[in-house]
Amino acid sequence: MTRMTTSELRGYHQICGPDGAMMVIACDQRGGMRTLLASDPAEQAKIGNDVLGETKADITRYLASQASCVLVDPVCAVPHLVDDGVIARDTALLIGLDASGWDTSPEGYRLSKLCEGVTARRVRELGGTGGKIMVYLRSDTPAANTHNIAILDQVIADFAKEDLLLVVEFLTYALEGETKEAYAAKIPELIVGGSRICLEHGAKVLKIPYPGTAEACAAVTELAGDVPWAVLSAGVDHATFIGQVETAMANGASGVIAGRSLWKDCVSLDRAVTRERLETVAVPRLKEIQAAIARHRAPALKVA
Repeated sequence: MTRMTTSELRGYHQICGPDGAMMVIACDQRGGMRTLLASDPAEQAKIGNDVLGETKADITRYLASQASCVLVDPVCAVPHLVDDGVIARDTALLIGLDASGWDTSPEGYRLSKLCEGVTARRVRELGGTGGKIMVYLRSDTPAANTHNIAILDQVIADFAKEDLLLVVEFLTYALEGETKEAYAAKIPELIVGGSRICLEHGAKVLKIPYPGTAEACAAVTELAGDVPWAVLSAGVDHATFIGQVETAMANGASGVIAGRSLWKDCVSLDRAVTRERLETVAVPRLKEIQAAIARHRAPALKVA
């Protein structure tokens, strides 16, 4: 597997806490955040990037300040999180490169998209500790992945040239005509397979969906070797996610990159409501996640 350079490793240390585990607050969502702020599509369309930016600023103040890192998008969140002093000086900053949503091929495959003009150099100019790229993968359907793997290769090469940390995320999805039950049964296979694709293409840090079982988590760990992987929350309820974190960490995960499970029922167009819920609901959830991580980490710094 591809090992991190000294520069990348320094960035990785910064997105981890004192125990060496990743504890990243994810709020790079745009379309998904709009659906949480308003239920009516017409009202969602009226929510501007400025409103999303203010919401992300509140999440950064209340949650990221108590974690090791925040993951944001380059459309709504930066540079003002840095320029306005919202992000604490000792909180690392990951910037997502993927555009909101996806295109669809004639075959029904999801085609990932990039934010225009956001390169590794631009991430560095925005003060980022590193970047994050997300692509959609169906490891059992090679034809579905051609476009997305090309994007992945392009971004990995760009960040390698800049010698900047890159977190590689993939999501999987049901194909057209695939039943909910058939897709659910394939989840462990698809997560292990997607991890393999990312590793084969040079990923040095992985952000992946919960692999579904303890055995699949262990399989990802064996496959990854020295490459650390974090489990994402995918918007499941908090109690479910805590269980997933426990299983993932017990079977080799190196931390958590959590978003909606922490704050999805805390955000509101009324910022006073958002702030109150973040403080009283989301922060205690964060503490529970941190406690789950701590049960599986030694206090000394680890890098994988």
